[in-house]
Amino acid sequence: MIRVLIAEDMHMIRSTLVALLSLEDDMEVVAEIERGDEVLAAALRVRPDVAVLDIDMPGLDRLSVAEQLSERLPGCRTLVLIGLSQPGSLLRALKVHVKGFIVKDAPAQALTDGIRRIARGERVIDPELVAAALETGSSPLTARETDVLRAAGTGISTAEIAVHLSLSQATVRDYLSNAIGKVGGRNRIDAIRISRDAGWL
Repeated sequence: MIRVLIAEDMHMIRSTLVALLSLEDDMEVVAEIERGDEVLAAALRVRPDVAVLDIDMPGLDRLSVAEQLSERLPGCRTLVLIGLSQPGSLLRALKVHVKGFIVKDAPAQALTDGIRRIARGERVIDPELVAAALETGSSPLTARETDVLRAAGTGISTAEIAVHLSLSQATVRDYLSNAIGKVGGRNRIDAIRISRDAGWL
C-alpha cells in the first residue's frame, strides 16, 4: 500500500484528489494539508511514501517544503503539481530532490501512475514541462535579487525589505532595479509578475 500525503490549499481540489486516490486499491491518503508550513510536522507524524504538493501554497515556500522533506524524511518522495506556465520551478525543484512533476491539467491517470512510479524510486517529469523549462531557461536573477524581489512581492516597503534582509535601503533599491532590468519588467510589480509566471520566485 502506497501511503500518500496531499498538500493543496484549495479545499475543493484537495477533496477531489483525495477522492480520486481513494479509488485506487494500492493507495491510502494518510494526511490532507492546506498550508506549506504544516507539511513537515504531518509527514513526520504519518510517514508517507509520497507527498503530493501543490506548487502554490500559503505558509512555507513549496520548494522549502520539498527540501525539508528530503532532509528530515528521506524515505518520502515528493511529487509536485505544477502549472505549465511555471517552468522555472522545475529547474529549482530538481536541486531540492523533488522526484516528480505533473502539470495540473494532466489526466487523472497521469497522477496515479506518477505516484506509483515515484514510490518505486523512478523520476517522473511531464515532457511538456521539460520543453517549456528549456525554452524559458533558468532564472537570470542572483540569489539576493530573488530574495529582494520575493520580499517586495509581499507588499512591504523598501525600508521594511532592508530591515528584513539586513541590507541598506540603497542596496535594496539597487537589487530591485537590477531585477526589473534582468526580467524585462516595467516596474517592480511587473517584474514580480514575470518572475512568478516563469517560476523564478
